Amino acid sequence: MLRVEGYVIVSADGMLADANRVIPKALKFKGDLEFFTSGLDSAAVVVHGRNSFEDQPNSPLRKRIILTHRVAGLERDPENEKAILWNPAGASFDEACAHAGVRAGTAAIIGGPLVFEMFLDRYDTFWLSEAPHVRLPGGEGCFPGVPDSSPQAVLEAHGLQPREVRMLDAENDVRVTAWRRPQG
Repeated sequence: MLRVEGYVIVSADGMLADANRVIPKALKFKGDLEFFTSGLDSAAVVVHGRNSFEDQPNSPLRKRIILTHRVAGLERDPENEKAILWNPAGASFDEACAHAGVRAGTAAIIGGPLVFEMFLDRYDTFWLSEAPHVRLPGGEGCFPGVPDSSPQAVLEAHGLQPREVRMLDAENDVRVTAWRRPQG
């Protein structure tokens, strides 16, 4: 069975990037990076949009599904033998996973906002890291509709509930909350 888990760090105003759509240094914390890296290292596949990436030493080793409208359905990425290009209009997520050779484990969803939104009703867990002392006015929200709605309100509206909270960086009060779907 494939589990779907989302990963993002946001500013106090719910932004995952600044006005230039770049993750600023102010939103990068060692503890969060370690948590994020550990999650991706244990994932069967990483899922993201064309402009998202994790830029880590293990990145080239990870299987990935890259969302794009540049293909009709599913194609191997000519630039990365471990990647599948996926157009959701031409193939289902399950088909994309099968094409990537992934049938079990965890699919780690790492963004951007439209990619996060696609899985709102499918997440088993969404790991929401928060940097409460960072503000990014005019930035890019982690979900469409943020900052008019908070990331927490969006997750709750899709049936996820906050469960455990872990401190990632005590000096900067950065913590991650596991938003989980209630077990039936």
